[in-house]
Amino acid sequence: MGSFLETGRLVLRPFGAGDVDLLVALDGDPAVMRFINGGRPTSREAVEQRVLPRLLHDYPWGTRGYWAAEEKGGGGFLGWFEFRPVEADSPAVVELGYRLNRSAWGRGYATEGSRALIRKGFTDLGVERVTANTMAVNTGSRRVMEKSGLIFVRHFTGDWPERIEGSEHGEVEYALTRSRWERTR
Repeated sequence: MGSFLETGRLVLRPFGAGDVDLLVALDGDPAVMRFINGGRPTSREAVEQRVLPRLLHDYPWGTRGYWAAEEKGGGGFLGWFEFRPVEADSPAVVELGYRLNRSAWGRGYATEGSRALIRKGFTDLGVERVTANTMAVNTGSRRVMEKSGLIFVRHFTGDWPERIEGSEHGEVEYALTRSRWERTR
């Protein structure tokens, strides 16, 4: 598979049907899933029937919204990045996200991949605004958003299907517009 984007240390490539085992391992780590569903592993069946089809979805603007992240130079699978349109038929506003293996945490990969996606979005894909949100207590993800150039927008309380530890503190939204990004480059 060809790459969608490369950075100094990362290759972001489209997902394929052969990535099921990698996704089962990623979503099977309670620490990785802590702020997603309280730490419950995702079953292989759910990965095959729900997760992978979502990651394989092509958008009308000519790209996917999720990419497998690997270490450059033949390194291993690190996780994935999300950079998908909020409205399926328009690239104007995209949501940024990431889910990385615990072994990749604290090494700057999430920030590096996020910055590269933001740059590509604003320079090549017609993106006008990047948005990201997480639980208010997820300080690691918030730090990545800030290091990637996103600005705190608001604190809000979402409707969680199930309460997980920390959800009582609500969620936060960060965003960056193309005009602000151009002024700060």
